Amino acid sequence: MFRTILKFGVASAIPLLMAAASAQQTAAPAAQAVPYVNQQAAQPAPKAAAPAAPSLAAPAPAAQPAAASPTAEAAPPSADVSTDSIRAAKPVALQVPRELSPWSMFLSADIIVKAVMLGLAFASLVTWTIFIAKSFELSIAQRKLKSSLRKVDNARSLAEAQMTLGKKTGVLSSFVAAALHEARLSAGIASDAGIKERAATSFAEIQRAAARRIRFGMGLLATIGATSPFVGLFGTVWGIMNSFIGISKSQTTNLAVVAPGIAEALLATAIGLVAAIPAVIIYNHFARQTKTYLELVSRAAGAAARLLSRDLDRTGGVMHSRAAE
Repeated sequence: MFRTILKFGVASAIPLLMAAASAQQTAAPAAQAVPYVNQQAAQPAPKAAAPAAPSLAAPAPAAQPAAASPTAEAAPPSADVSTDSIRAAKPVALQVPRELSPWSMFLSADIIVKAVMLGLAFASLVTWTIFIAKSFELSIAQRKLKSSLRKVDNARSLAEAQMTLGKKTGVLSSFVAAALHEARLSAGIASDAGIKERAATSFAEIQRAAARRIRFGMGLLATIGATSPFVGLFGTVWGIMNSFIGISKSQTTNLAVVAPGIAEALLATAIGLVAAIPAVIIYNHFARQTKTYLELVSRAAGAAARLLSRDLDRTGGVMHSRAAE
């Protein structure tokens, strides 16, 4: 069941990632910066031209003495400078800062940073899929094993325990079946210790198989929790590197120009932490739950071993073929 839920979660994640990529392509023109609407700040510029009028009119009294001529000659350049500054201050080159929401930052990020973000989002989806599937699997397995232990608690022999469990499949049923199989193969051998030793090896194999089955997916959680912060850091370093390249090309250190690129880069680290922190917490939670389940498996192996020992003592070292069937 765990593998089915995990496959379903991964299969449902792929269309979501493809939809995000297509939305990025369609929304890319909308994310382009538009001319900065700075008309309120630009309108005072004509008022600044008004004081320049007296400076233009100042040379009117041309009949003044030669002592006043230096000031009269200095006035026109000030008018030219003010005109040039007004032309240079035209708001045509200014642009509206990009909307710094997570989605807009993702759309305007570099392709490498986008790939890092999508990978981390997919890792986070896998983490929560494993959490849901593993919770159901552990809960059902523990409930079945506890119920089986209660059923065979009063059984006096392996045959009675097998009849009590019926055709249900489970860890305890595997232990009982392995004990009966070993007793049937060892019919005619009067060595109790040899039968118990061979049955113990079969029990150990069943326990290892149960541990591998119940721990399936936990290695992926450990990998996500350990590597996601570094993957996010890689996206951040790449994005900041591109931001510095943009600064060198634009030849400006204006914070409004630098901040969007750095924010997009830091978003990769944030997504990496969002993927890593739940993965570590969920891994530790399942490590405790798995330990509890494996203790129940050990109890089941002990119960089957006790039933086998009781049957061996009852029959004097030789199991009846009828009890083994």
